[in-house]
Amino acid sequence: MQTLIKSSHLNELNKQLAGELHWEEHFRMLYATDGSVYKKRPLGVAYPKNIADLEKIIAFARMHQVGIIPRTAGTSLAGQCVGEGLVVDVSKHFTAILSVDLKQKTVTLQPGVIRDDLNRFLEPFGLFFGPNTSTSAYCMLGGMVGNNSSGTTSIRYGVTRDKLVRLETLLSDGSKAVFENLSSEMLQQKRQRQNTEGRIYRSLIELLSPPAIQEEIRQNYPHPSVHRRNTGYALDRLLNQHPFSKKGEPLNLAKLLAGSEGTLAFTTSITLQLDPLPPKEQVALAVHFKSIQNAMEAVVPCMKHPLYTCELMDKTILDCTLENPTYRKNRFFIQGDPKALLILELRNNSKEALNEDLKALEKTLAASNLPYAVVPLWGDQIAAANNLRHAGLGLLGNLIGDEKAVACIEDTAVPVLQLAEYIAEFQKIMESFGQEVVYYAHAGAGELHLRPILNLKTKQGVADFRAITLAVAQLVKRYGGSLSGEHGDGIVRSEFIPLVLGKKNATLLQQVKEIFDPNYLFNPGKIVAPLPMDKNLRTPPEEEQKHPETFFDFSHDMGLLRAVEKCNGAGNCRTTAPTGTLCPSYRATKEELHGTRGRANVFREVLSQPTSKNAFDSKSLKKALDLCLSCKACASECPSSVDMATYKAEFNYQYQKIHGSTLRDKLFAHYPLINKYMQAFRGLQNLLLGSKVTGFLLKKALGVHPKRLLPKLEKSVFKEFKNSSLKNKKKDVYLFVDEFSNYAETQMVAHTVTLLNTLGYAVHTQPFTPSGRTYISKGFLKTAKKWATKNVGQYAPIITAETPLLFIEPSALYCFTDEYLKLAPQKEKAKNLATHCFLVESFLAQEIKANRVQTNQFHKANKTVKLHAHCYQKALGNPADTFSVLNLPENYTVRIINSGCCGMAGSFGYEAEHYELSMKIGEERLFPAIRKSAPETLIAANGTSCRHQIKDGTQKEAKHPLTILHDALL
Repeated sequence: MQTLIKSSHLNELNKQLAGELHWEEHFRMLYATDGSVYKKRPLGVAYPKNIADLEKIIAFARMHQVGIIPRTAGTSLAGQCVGEGLVVDVSKHFTAILSVDLKQKTVTLQPGVIRDDLNRFLEPFGLFFGPNTSTSAYCMLGGMVGNNSSGTTSIRYGVTRDKLVRLETLLSDGSKAVFENLSSEMLQQKRQRQNTEGRIYRSLIELLSPPAIQEEIRQNYPHPSVHRRNTGYALDRLLNQHPFSKKGEPLNLAKLLAGSEGTLAFTTSITLQLDPLPPKEQVALAVHFKSIQNAMEAVVPCMKHPLYTCELMDKTILDCTLENPTYRKNRFFIQGDPKALLILELRNNSKEALNEDLKALEKTLAASNLPYAVVPLWGDQIAAANNLRHAGLGLLGNLIGDEKAVACIEDTAVPVLQLAEYIAEFQKIMESFGQEVVYYAHAGAGELHLRPILNLKTKQGVADFRAITLAVAQLVKRYGGSLSGEHGDGIVRSEFIPLVLGKKNATLLQQVKEIFDPNYLFNPGKIVAPLPMDKNLRTPPEEEQKHPETFFDFSHDMGLLRAVEKCNGAGNCRTTAPTGTLCPSYRATKEELHGTRGRANVFREVLSQPTSKNAFDSKSLKKALDLCLSCKACASECPSSVDMATYKAEFNYQYQKIHGSTLRDKLFAHYPLINKYMQAFRGLQNLLLGSKVTGFLLKKALGVHPKRLLPKLEKSVFKEFKNSSLKNKKKDVYLFVDEFSNYAETQMVAHTVTLLNTLGYAVHTQPFTPSGRTYISKGFLKTAKKWATKNVGQYAPIITAETPLLFIEPSALYCFTDEYLKLAPQKEKAKNLATHCFLVESFLAQEIKANRVQTNQFHKANKTVKLHAHCYQKALGNPADTFSVLNLPENYTVRIINSGCCGMAGSFGYEAEHYELSMKIGEERLFPAIRKSAPETLIAANGTSCRHQIKDGTQKEAKHPLTILHDALL
């Protein structure tokens, strides 16, 4: 359908837009995929700023016969956001909440509003939007309408279609249309209009009025009890409206557009019906089963109770959580090794009534004799358990290798009363394919996320992909179900609509499409005239994949390419929730390019389709990685553990092999070496850098932002350091004096030694060696490996559980416990050494638990401390350790600042071109929290970069937690 489009055509359109249009290669890579298994590079990507821009884009599409692919968060699992035309991303500018009607309990907003952001906005009004997907922290209302999303709470609050009041749209000719409840008089007026909107009403009513047509719909659409139904267009819902049903609800074509995947009109404004906030008293039961079948049989009796959620997790999902440091913490309630868990949530307005509901549910479960354990969860425990379930999709990305849990039949929905019978037959089908399927999600709604494990890089895997989907579609048809309960048809299921709904209804859908969009401009290839479900895959089957040689050892992931491929497009990195760290640069820019998923998409494309002998020789990839702060948040907060920081270090190394490195990168990388040789001239260095004139000139020459304060060079700790000799020592410990503490904050080392000595720990050191952090961050991996090898060789023979190695600086510690495992040649020694390496705070936290450190060794002054934890500690450790030790002084009140990345990230924030972004990241949560603090409040930060960023951003001095404890000693 697409005519030949030249860059000049795109450039002309770009000039007309208030927003932006991009067709550079890296943008086309970025938007080639969504959360599905499909890939098609679009013609370009538009970021419209207003409705006038959208009108111009639609006019361009009509003129050149180019498809328009609407997109918000791009998390669709069925390929809805994949296409060759223009991707129109409204997530950047169409993000306003326009109005709230408290009387009618409605809200009007633009399609780029994030679901959880909406509910945070509504909470003070006592209202919320009920449908709750696992992606609610970053999915957007435009996508929820397009997919008719539902989520965990649909058994209580229904699906998005149920909450849809009004849509403002643009039609395929660029004209505006409003779809809302129409009285008979209003409908008559609409039908009389001599425009596209009027023609739609006249044609649609004519099409659906014949009794035979209506009977065909009623006979072949999913059973009325299946409330999660996204197969085809919702024509069955229209039949319940006037004029098709005399006693029906008013005609509202917004209900038809819900679930239409952007194939009928382009939405510009959405009005939603809201609900009062749910009761605050809540409890959940984690019900353990020895088999999936037992869990399925328990659903029907449980659903007789007033549940708010009834969610399933199977053993595969639960086992995935063992590998992720964030979600591993949330497994506290699991007893034994269940094959399946049901999470059943109850709510009520009083604890008394809630307890009665709980007792009744427990009685039902006991009478069923199906579970082997029932664990009640209260308060924060419920959120932790739900986080495990919500992370299910991303956690499946942790499967190592080319076999993945593939979305093709993952949201079939059948009547709840037949769910157990359906699953029993489903399992037989899967056994015939040699499949052990992943089961999770919405059991109470008759919908489970069922995923076969397939290798879509092979012809057999692709053949099974089609055959399994066909077999399950036939099974769903027999049970009167919906092939898609919530994730939509997209590319993966549209081919099977004629089978599930019948050929006559499929023809009807085509006629509806042509009434709205006769030229097939809107999201072509979805629902009607579908693209083949087994083509346009991310990796064509049997295509030879060259796995590039790497410096880091990526054998755990079977190579770097497979490590990058763990990103399945789930989109957690797009969250803007006021918690967590992921992803700092995306939070600041809201650009797809600057999130982990965007970087992974470009990385995958570059490595899988190299254009030169060195696959890393890509300016597109360099641009994608430029604003990555290497904060490691993606290694833990991303359920798939996509460690972009390590991938970036590898890229920097490989890219520099061809293009060399800048003087600035060399200076930052060799920071320890430079400081060593400048010891004799440190006074002169500090004078020159501290001077307004010479400091400015030197910063400019080095590419350092003029507003940055560079750390002063101090006398090396090792010039005077002596190992401790204590008479009544509790334990010997080794202290790693890192390259930052040794040269820039030497007093802090003295404080640490005094603190440990006073608490009864004899401190020893080895000859100074850098950790290698500066070399890793700048891609100087050969030098980093040299120091990793030396440090492992130096410390492995002497560090044990009884003589641990302690660290002041988090970034130095995690070299030993993370990067060394991929760098050092002595793998087993490095792994064993890592188990005995701790932050000083973590070591002391263990000693507190063992009752070897008491509060009586500290003064009793009243002080307030606010703690900002280092990104690496959040990602790979536990800030609770630092919180614990700061509470040692009896009258210290300690609060952990709800902050993400500080924005400095080693040298990143010093670099002139990154300064503004660095400060913007700090302004998100960290700086405001510190500015609100009382003058006497102590600010604690255990990262050297963090302390400098806090000083530059707030003019307040932050101290290392160990210095604060030192100052509190008696």
